[in-house]
Amino acid sequence: MEANNNERQIIDLAKVFSTIWAKRTLFYKVWVCTFVLSCIWILPQPRYYISEVRLAPEMSGEDVGGGLSSIASSFGFNIGGLGGQDAIYPELYPDLFESPEFIVGLYSIQVTTKDRALTTSYFEYMKKHQKQNLLTKPFRLAMRTAKGWFEKEDAVPQGNAYGDINPFQMNRKDYALMKGVMENITCAVDKKTSVITINVKDQDPLISATMADSVKKHLQDFIIRYRTSKVAEDVVHYEQMCDSAEYEYDVAMDAYSRFCDAHKNTILQSYQSERDKLENDLLLKQNSLTAMQTQLQATKVKLQQKTPAFTTLKSAIVPVKPDGPKRMLFVAGMLILASVVTAAYVLREKHP
Repeated sequence: MEANNNERQIIDLAKVFSTIWAKRTLFYKVWVCTFVLSCIWILPQPRYYISEVRLAPEMSGEDVGGGLSSIASSFGFNIGGLGGQDAIYPELYPDLFESPEFIVGLYSIQVTTKDRALTTSYFEYMKKHQKQNLLTKPFRLAMRTAKGWFEKEDAVPQGNAYGDINPFQMNRKDYALMKGVMENITCAVDKKTSVITINVKDQDPLISATMADSVKKHLQDFIIRYRTSKVAEDVVHYEQMCDSAEYEYDVAMDAYSRFCDAHKNTILQSYQSERDKLENDLLLKQNSLTAMQTQLQATKVKLQQKTPAFTTLKSAIVPVKPDGPKRMLFVAGMLILASVVTAAYVLREKHP
């Protein structure tokens, strides 16, 4: 029984191959046409480069779970955010890259192309200096015209510079530009190690590396501002208090000195009482100033402790080879797809 089935399968496969071989001329034609059309489509596609940065953030806050966090980490779970004091822990960093305020903050970065022919802001570069496939230009114009028929005129004016962009309310074109930047910049966090990986894709290798390093710095500054915002406000507050206490101390010292100079060799009880009063007031002002200075120094130390440190595990480098599009893989994939479709057509025609 099994032998008959195997024999039947061999016969069927032989017929399939013989049918395809009989139509090999059709396959040759399909392969040539597919190869030519694939090359025409993929060759004008702009090349892009990807630069990668990896960094490890300092974890702050007490681990109320004790050794539970380490045990959970070994199984791929991170519960540090539950025990810590931070509302934004590493697992939420990728969400920052979807924030309009964060993306718009990157527009002012100055970038230079690898050939040094262009130096401008990242906003101007993304808006006016992006290469496009010329073959897709008619389709883009058609889509833009079709959208213009159905979309109402945008009431929000388009920003001509990055300073004109309001993250709260943007023009359609500005919003599309922001979405394009979001697609070019990705952030991922390893749940086990909390290592942050930032990838920046761009058509120019130098700009790709520049933006990767700048995005890393931008993320660090954002987290530092978040972690230290409350303590930084306390530092400013105590600096103002110190200035006020120092001014009051100087006023009290001046009043005490003037009174003593004006009443030399005076032994009247009223003079001594007034002098003691001014001296006590001066002592109170001095104690207040000393307390404010001590509190200010303690707050500055706390600010330093709250400032997180980031260890760069992999720095940004200028890519040597483009990461895409994979032209050979694309052409090979299209040839395989064309072969499968042609074979299905031939076999269906032969055995309907």
